[in-house]
Amino acid sequence: MKTIDISWRRYLLPNIHNEGWKFVGLFAAVTALLALIWAPLGWLACILTVWCYFFFRDPERVTPEIKDVVVSPADGIVQMITEVEGPEELGLEKEKFNRVSVFMSVFNVHVNRAPAEGKITKAVYVPGKFFNATLDKASKDNERQLLAMKTSCGKEIAFVQIAGLVARRIVCDAAAGQEYKAGERFGMIRFGSRLDVYLPLDVEPQVVVGQTMIAGETVIANLTASATKLEGVIR
Repeated sequence: MKTIDISWRRYLLPNIHNEGWKFVGLFAAVTALLALIWAPLGWLACILTVWCYFFFRDPERVTPEIKDVVVSPADGIVQMITEVEGPEELGLEKEKFNRVSVFMSVFNVHVNRAPAEGKITKAVYVPGKFFNATLDKASKDNERQLLAMKTSCGKEIAFVQIAGLVARRIVCDAAAGQEYKAGERFGMIRFGSRLDVYLPLDVEPQVVVGQTMIAGETVIANLTASATKLEGVIR
């Protein structure tokens, strides 16, 4: 049986995404150079190096073993829940979806995880602008990576990595034909961004605007169970 490390190392020296090592190395090299020039600059750079290390942290997550579950693909805050047409890049513009948008700040874990069990049916990368990811227009104007998935229960969902105002690099390992379990890693976005999840219109999101999300753990919806719409108040 697999166990989760809850020792001090998990919090002080967490595992980091492979994408992060080159940045940590660069920050460390600059720190050493600045320390030779002037010690206070070296200490400041050291703090930034530690921040860089923690930005790329890649903690283990425990995904609920619930049939046909949809989990959050990203850490962050539910920024909006809206009824929209599907992404035209995926050929879904004639269908309606419930879109759940999760905004990631520079302090969140940025490793992204598959929201459901299924097969990727289409993957499309779209170069674009870098507006603030909290804006609604970011879903159509910003640089983004779109993925369509046929879930194990037969329903179609989509999820989209969207670069933000500071983010300049989307990393996506998913491609058409690949199969994923809910909660499995598929990529990351560097330095603040957003993830959109498109649910079928008959699937009611079980999260509310302002709710804190944990990638691979927080349940967004169940694709087959009937549920009423949730409402909440930020306190």
